[in-house]
Amino acid sequence: MNLAQKWRQLRDALLLQEDLNFLLTNRIPRNTLTHFMGWFSQIRHPWVARASIAVWRWFADLDLSDARQQHFDSLHDCFTRELQPGARPVDPDPQVLCSPCDAIVGACGPVAGTTVCQAKGFPYTLEDLTGDDSLARHHRNGCYVTLRLTSSMYHRFHAPADLTVRQVNYLSGDTWNVNPVALQRVEKLFCKNERALIQGELATGQTLSLVPVAAVLVASIRLPWLNLRLHLRYRGPNRIPCHARFTRGQEMGWFEHGSTILVFLPAGFALCEGIAPGTRVRMGQRLVHIPPGVGLSPPSDT
Repeated sequence: MNLAQKWRQLRDALLLQEDLNFLLTNRIPRNTLTHFMGWFSQIRHPWVARASIAVWRWFADLDLSDARQQHFDSLHDCFTRELQPGARPVDPDPQVLCSPCDAIVGACGPVAGTTVCQAKGFPYTLEDLTGDDSLARHHRNGCYVTLRLTSSMYHRFHAPADLTVRQVNYLSGDTWNVNPVALQRVEKLFCKNERALIQGELATGQTLSLVPVAAVLVASIRLPWLNLRLHLRYRGPNRIPCHARFTRGQEMGWFEHGSTILVFLPAGFALCEGIAPGTRVRMGQRLVHIPPGVGLSPPSDT
């Protein structure tokens, strides 16, 4: 066994100690370190970039084999890397919605009224998450899925279907870690962290909500079609009207580190077979069944 393998065994053993994991990732000056990470990752120097990526590889299983480029001028460029064309084929079945990102599936399933779970024994309501009773009603008794992006994953997210986004509601907040250890200890964690509520209209007129949730060391959530950079120092306006059309699989934005995307759908939608907590999915993979008899065509431009 070489030195790198021994280090990874030690790293994994330490990270499995829940108390230590929680202490190292949450009982720290989260916002200060997040601001620092945002600054540090932007340093454009090849030596700094190479050293930072080398350290990153020690702590995570970073795989850059499908990245569009292999050399990066900054840590930020590596975090927000694009992929080679065709690296993520998009399922063409019109009766399913695709995963918007690479992720590990967390809590998922039916919405009980407007209540969902972040982890066993830790419920939260859509009203608390969105601050919008009307939006919560759209997803009453619907279905949801939690998609967790680890630090080494591809950080861009894409449209799960043809849709039109007419409003984004940005909610500034904390930067708790969103790993399973924290989700089992911090009540209503997703309702406390920085997040963006992206309200998408499907061709049927039904509302699909994507909620990117930021976390510790996430410098910002970037939605380039808004021409705004959403991050901890941005305070408003919270409700941002827009008219942005996306085709299935089209890029919508990115995190500047790993985090989570929550997906909410109305009643009648159901998770595809094999989608369960712990499942690994890739962007473009089938995620949610569209109700029988409902087809999706490109949304109207009106």
